[in-house]
Amino acid sequence: MSTETRSHRDTSAVGRFPSVTLKSEEEKKDLEDNNAEKENACRQWLRKVCPCCCNKPKDDDITDTVVTVIDDLEKEEGRNGKKPVIGDSQLEDLLLKVRSIDLMKSKSGQNHTEHYTNLYQSDNFIIRRGQNFQMWITLSRPYNPSSDKLHLELKTGPLPTVSKGTHVIIPLVEELEDHRWEATVVKQDDKRIHLSVNSPPTAVIGRYQLTVETNCTNGRAVSTHDPANDIYMLFNPWCEEDTVFMDSEEERQEYVLNDVGRIYYGTQNQIGVRTWNYGQFDNGILDACLFVLEKSGTPSSGWGDPVNVVRVISAMINSVDDRGVLEGNWSGDYSGGTSPTVWSGSVEILKNYHKNNGTPIKYGQCWVFAGVVTTVLRSLGIPSRTVTNFDSAHDTDVSLTTDVYLDENLEPIECLNSDSIWNFHVWNDCWMARPDLPPGNGGWQAVDATPQETSQGTYRCGPASLAAVRNGHVYLKHDSAFLFAEVNSDKIYWQRKVDGTFAKIYSEEKTVGHFISTKAVGSNERNDITHLYKHLEGTEEERIAVETACSYGSKAGAYSSPTAKDISIEVTVDNEGLTMGRDAELTIVLQNSSSEQRTVILYSQVAVMYYTGVHKATCRKDSTEIDMLPKEVKRLEWTLEYKDYKDQLIDHASLMLTLSGKVKETQQVLATQFAFRLRTPDLIIKPIGKAVVGEKMAVEISFTNPLPQKLKAVIFHVEGLGLLTARKINYGDIGSRASVSLTEQFVPTLPGPRKLLASLDCKQLTQVHGVTDITVKDKSNAAL
Repeated sequence: MSTETRSHRDTSAVGRFPSVTLKSEEEKKDLEDNNAEKENACRQWLRKVCPCCCNKPKDDDITDTVVTVIDDLEKEEGRNGKKPVIGDSQLEDLLLKVRSIDLMKSKSGQNHTEHYTNLYQSDNFIIRRGQNFQMWITLSRPYNPSSDKLHLELKTGPLPTVSKGTHVIIPLVEELEDHRWEATVVKQDDKRIHLSVNSPPTAVIGRYQLTVETNCTNGRAVSTHDPANDIYMLFNPWCEEDTVFMDSEEERQEYVLNDVGRIYYGTQNQIGVRTWNYGQFDNGILDACLFVLEKSGTPSSGWGDPVNVVRVISAMINSVDDRGVLEGNWSGDYSGGTSPTVWSGSVEILKNYHKNNGTPIKYGQCWVFAGVVTTVLRSLGIPSRTVTNFDSAHDTDVSLTTDVYLDENLEPIECLNSDSIWNFHVWNDCWMARPDLPPGNGGWQAVDATPQETSQGTYRCGPASLAAVRNGHVYLKHDSAFLFAEVNSDKIYWQRKVDGTFAKIYSEEKTVGHFISTKAVGSNERNDITHLYKHLEGTEEERIAVETACSYGSKAGAYSSPTAKDISIEVTVDNEGLTMGRDAELTIVLQNSSSEQRTVILYSQVAVMYYTGVHKATCRKDSTEIDMLPKEVKRLEWTLEYKDYKDQLIDHASLMLTLSGKVKETQQVLATQFAFRLRTPDLIIKPIGKAVVGEKMAVEISFTNPLPQKLKAVIFHVEGLGLLTARKINYGDIGSRASVSLTEQFVPTLPGPRKLLASLDCKQLTQVHGVTDITVKDKSNAAL
């Protein structure tokens, strides 16, 4: 239909509507006569009652209006009394509508670089709370601040609520203020406006849906939600007002932005290390981390508090009571899943959990749980690190002591010895303020996702302030008592008496919590952080902390004045350590510090142990009587032959030598335990060819079987961030003492320094792995 512009008087009749019917001159005269009658009857009375609201029309009251010429059929319908209909599209043309939203997502752009989110391998818009971000909005017409209104709306969670902080209305203001959701117009370019948007440092983290609402004199319009414009909000260690703020840039680079780390294992005398791919920036990992939070069923309104988020993650990384990410398995039988020693990183675990809609991944042990926790926390923006404690106690009765029960003959009573000391245990530290605790308890907090004991009915642990653990303040939340026992409990030996009761016969004060280790900032060195968890062993401060902690335990009366000792016992191993497939040779050192002769009855028992300290099988038991001259130091060579342990070893090849005894002359009781690990060989990885993005290269993986027996059904596992996704290679059998090599080809996808990891797994041998550094060049720079 065609349109023409006409002038009309009395805009109250027409002019608001673009679609009106043109009348003939005769019809217009009739209409004017009718209007005159109405004027006489109604309008005159109204004008008398309220002259300000009902003025008499003037001849010069003229407005230009767009009028639509309609066809004869429409005219006829108009004459039959039907009202003209206004089209929706015509009404919408009068509204201020959003045509497009540009969140300026470029990896090298202002938003991602200023928010330190440019490393995420994703097209999503990822920012950190507590600082502003930039965006462009294209409208249907130029924005007029005097007559138009505009605000942004963000919604997160299943039931967004304004009062809970999950439905956010962001108004336009003249000038931004800190700690508030606000936006301001920075620049206007015809129909486009450039906004600077601010978020508070307490904002809920997660995925927000973004819409824009506009209001003008012609009505209200709301933009359609586009998932491509969803906003991922993270914690912000660069923001001083955020509770996860970390002051050191070097530490932020390590504990937030480093996607590769090192995890320590073994024993305090033989510390092993393996490289772990955290991969927190890998495509799909952030979505998987948010999926873990959603799967917990906790309200998203609590996701602004890092204490709460860490507690949720601690529970959700294990599957015991909430179908979390990883199913633990310490049995040695990993059929139906992946052996924990095979994993080299978190990416495959988290992606498969997300892909399978929350089906727990089989299987994990402590270092796997801890590696995944580091990935999740770093991905969400919480500074974190993986920590290993050697000789880590597991207190099962809240006594804050590690109790060993012996019978009348000084034999261990296995059914009562539920407390254990793990050769090593791996958990996490995360960094945050603790406004919920007394001042001085912020900073590093311990969190443990390995399911050991329940906390408030759920298998989780922490966050526990390291300052509280160090000072024995075990009454401070969360789970400080359990963490204290892990790193600083005394080992107390109890002997059963004839009447069935138990008496304390001996205590060891320095058996738990050694060489607490994490990767150093900016290097691959081991950083000993024991001093953060406890005062120096034997100092008055350390003893005060122990006594303070144990006063809240279930066996506070176990402490008495120490008795004099003139016979001491210790176990040593040579510097080269013990090797898998060989006889294990140790030295027992007895020292008589008295000026009199002593006779010692010594019992020895060696057992294969799970690294958790749980007994699997006894390999050998001995007893001997030893005469000691005054001031004599006696060294006893002790050997465990390969044939005695080869059929019992599992996972970490850990053994425990338990020595107990009594001095005939003084009735002094001797007791000590010594854990040792049989070292396995490394995989040797050698790159072949140039490393260039998009071009094929290869690595050669070499290995020598250290055992005098065949390795059956050997599996190699290879992966590397930016190099190749995780692969499993079914190699087959490897003969006794045989050397093998295999070549694996791949195409690098990301430039820069990269690490390629490989591991070997079979029933006869585990904990075999290797790593190599590969610097990948951009294709454009490859020729330089």
